[in-house]
Amino acid sequence: MIFDDRFSHRFFVNFIKYRFLLIELIKRDIKLKYRRSVLGIFWSFLEPLLFMIVLTIIFSTFFKHSIPNYPVYLLTGRVMFSFLAGATNASMRSIYLNASMLKKLYVPKYMYPLGVTLSNFVTFLLSIIVVFLVMIVTQAPFSLYMFLAIIPFILLLLFVIGAGLILATLTVFFRDIEHLYSVFIILLMYSSAIFFPPSIIPAKYQFVLTFNPLFAYISLFRDSFIYDKLFDPMQLLFAITASISAMVIGLLLFYKYQDKFILHI
Repeated sequence: MIFDDRFSHRFFVNFIKYRFLLIELIKRDIKLKYRRSVLGIFWSFLEPLLFMIVLTIIFSTFFKHSIPNYPVYLLTGRVMFSFLAGATNASMRSIYLNASMLKKLYVPKYMYPLGVTLSNFVTFLLSIIVVFLVMIVTQAPFSLYMFLAIIPFILLLLFVIGAGLILATLTVFFRDIEHLYSVFIILLMYSSAIFFPPSIIPAKYQFVLTFNPLFAYISLFRDSFIYDKLFDPMQLLFAITASISAMVIGLLLFYKYQDKFILHI
């Protein structure tokens, strides 16, 4: 077995030993992201808000009868997609961009994709404040179901960590992955019902939503924030399965090939 007891013990010992490095990597990534920005971290609030305003003006006329409170509907999908896109893109480049450090010092290599993922998760949590503000402005109802949103948040985080490890590993050996992924992420955005209702997709193409993990996380988020209801059990099961599968595959792949990174960066 690739993951034996010795590996598990070493993994957790190293994680505890280098946890302060992880915190510093998160801080560094956040500082670098807003270093030359006049607005600084305030951009985390402004960007989704501007996106919502523009797309609401464009699309609300088409979907105002089929989507209640379109601004909140749009934002809930947008902030989750932005986190996934930003974190996976950063994770994909995290190993070779830190090549000089990896060649000089021993550092658990997974700290780099994990660090950029968690820094993007911090930005994502800040953007949730915008969702609350828009709900207040649009007089959307608040309910106790909103506390359940922590579940899709955690599931999405686990999925993104796993996907980030997969992309980071593959990109070390195949740099073309970056170009392919830039196309894939656009396709993912348009196949996740972020700014249109799922019902407009023809029945024969509904499988695109059924087997789309991002759509599952967004739907669970919307169930708690917009529709004030419990999660659909099958969709929740699929979301859990996707998160666990991504984590397991990511860890296995990263652990298997990490010792060869130094030869390709």
